[in-house]
Amino acid sequence: MTDPWLALEPGADPVAHARALRRAHETFTAAGTAPRPVRPVVAESWRRSVRAGVGPDSAASVELMDADLGAYRAEHPLARVMPLVRELLGAFAADGEHLLAVCDAHGRLLWVEGHPATRRRAGRMNFVPGARWAESAVGTNAPGTAVAVGRPVQVFAAEHFARRVQPWTCAAAPVHDPRTGRVLGAVDITGGDGLAHPHSLGFVQAVARAAESHLALLTPEPSATEAARLTALGRDEALLSAEGRRLRLSRRHSEIVVLLAHHPEGLTGDELLCALYQDEAVPPVTLRAELVRLRGLLGPDWLASRPYRLTMAVESDAAVVERRLRAGAVTAAAGAYAGPLLPGSEAPAVVRLRRRLADGLRAALIARHDPDLLADWAHAPWGEDDLDVWRALVAVRPTAAARSRLAALESELTAPGGWPPGTW
Repeated sequence: MTDPWLALEPGADPVAHARALRRAHETFTAAGTAPRPVRPVVAESWRRSVRAGVGPDSAASVELMDADLGAYRAEHPLARVMPLVRELLGAFAADGEHLLAVCDAHGRLLWVEGHPATRRRAGRMNFVPGARWAESAVGTNAPGTAVAVGRPVQVFAAEHFARRVQPWTCAAAPVHDPRTGRVLGAVDITGGDGLAHPHSLGFVQAVARAAESHLALLTPEPSATEAARLTALGRDEALLSAEGRRLRLSRRHSEIVVLLAHHPEGLTGDELLCALYQDEAVPPVTLRAELVRLRGLLGPDWLASRPYRLTMAVESDAAVVERRLRAGAVTAAAGAYAGPLLPGSEAPAVVRLRRRLADGLRAALIARHDPDLLADWAHAPWGEDDLDVWRALVAVRPTAAARSRLAALESELTAPGGWPPGTW
């Protein structure tokens, strides 16, 4: 399987595959083993379902009804993007006799819309607004599994853990809060075997990304009383915005503020000296002079000593990317990544932070197999020589241009002298 999150290989016979999955499902429910052709992501979901006490005959229960459902939906953050989701997915669902569904982070269905006959069929298994479709309630299913793993996923036929859901196919993608990276819910498309196609997963993933982008536009900027904002990705001179002021810092001051923002508990003079200078012979007075100048720029109330620390909360763009990565919000993390952290800095601690952030994000992109995210990285200045990303891109989108670029990079790698150590 090229993409582990897709249910069917292109060209595969869905009838034969569904038959094989039914046999595998019977084996799992009888013996607890998941033989081929069960995908690892499905086998892991089946095991989580069993640990949660879900049985193959489990059914979804309706948790929210009438006024309670209406009030909860009205206050939910995804209500703000429902017009966009309907615009992008509504016609596709209606014309294809599919259903458009949106759930919250607990797997509760908030909206289920689409073809009337399909809605009536789905209603017989409680695939209705207000019903809880979390993995822990009904086992493996696209919306419940997507919010459980924080990844877009397609679920086909007997990959569904509950038997009554096995005639269906669904594809879902999580939607993340653009500021915090936490999962808000998922967008899902549910229907028949015709949805067992790579396009359905790519489509729903694109809708989720559009919803995240729209939420970002609707999210107000922090007020002057909130944390200061530090912008240091993709630029050598950081910008610090706080209390109505916007300061452009020198390169050395940028390094100091980035490190102090990363260590809100503070750093001693010796720690800061080692973090900033490669040359161990640099005298402490050099650093003290820089800190005096920085205090004069920021103001005496912003920079404390013993240890050196920033006295106001600082939200850096690098920290936002890190937080979203930890939450599994890869799309949101990639959207916030404007480039390497202080790319011209040679301060040892900044170099380590820069590499950790870039390596963490690129590894997540490679694991995600999203051709659009991989292409964004590969065509950015910092990714144009990233061999691993180009290989991942060619694996999922083998265009002539991508194959040509990959061949050129591999030729450079095997040329006399190769690439210097530490390059991708």
